[in-house]
Amino acid sequence: MPYVNIKVTKENGGLSKEEKQKLIEGSTRLLQETLGKNPNTTVVTIDEIDMDNWGIGAEQISDRRKKGQ
Repeated sequence: MPYVNIKVTKENGGLSKEEKQKLIEGSTRLLQETLGKNPNTTVVTIDEIDMDNWGIGAEQISDRRKKGQ
């Protein structure tokens, strides 16, 4: 059973239901087409992480975005 975990920063209210559905469908389809995995047993989870809880280069994403990085 394939398990896909997508992590994205939560911005501007987060992903819409439609965007999440596209990510789930696309990930499932990719595993089916590329690796021959059964879509009925593919699990996809999406985690939206607050920008203050995500860091790159010792800096919070929220601060990096304010600087335009």
